[in-house]
Amino acid sequence: MTVYKDLIKMETLAGKPTYADITDGVRDAVKASGVQEGIAVVISCHTTCAVFSEEYDHDHTPDGDTFLQADLSDGLNKIFPEQHDWSTYRYPGVQHFEEVESWPNPESWLPNLDRRMLWNGDAHLRSTLVGSNQTFEVEAGELQMNGLASIYFVDFDRTRERTRKVKVIVIGE
Repeated sequence: MTVYKDLIKMETLAGKPTYADITDGVRDAVKASGVQEGIAVVISCHTTCAVFSEEYDHDHTPDGDTFLQADLSDGLNKIFPEQHDWSTYRYPGVQHFEEVESWPNPESWLPNLDRRMLWNGDAHLRSTLVGSNQTFEVEAGELQMNGLASIYFVDFDRTRERTRKVKVIVIGE
């Protein structure tokens, strides 16, 4: 049995959820693995991010999101509105702020030590609902996708720009 691991990195934006089509990166990992029959597991390395499969959408909003991505964001915003004040969610609480402020280099987590940069309870809840990983079949050395399906990574945390990572683990023969 072969276990092959790869890492996909991407830059995400501040101000709104960032969607990235990672299908080609996953497909490349499957090919590089040499696995002919097995599975590819795609895992977000972050608790405010999710991985999902959806049909490729040809239409885009003026912001660059596909219509399905914009509809997903709109729907999730109805369930978990964006956090813009201290009363939207219980999270983050005082103990969490104090813990983050005690870490080495807290400015990397709290730019200018501004506690509002941790107002991302909505992002944690959205990623919990959508899910942090997906599993796909590998058959005859190829990633098996249905029709127009694509694999997407989304960073729901709109508080700041950053580099995000997705692990791809291919297992099989």
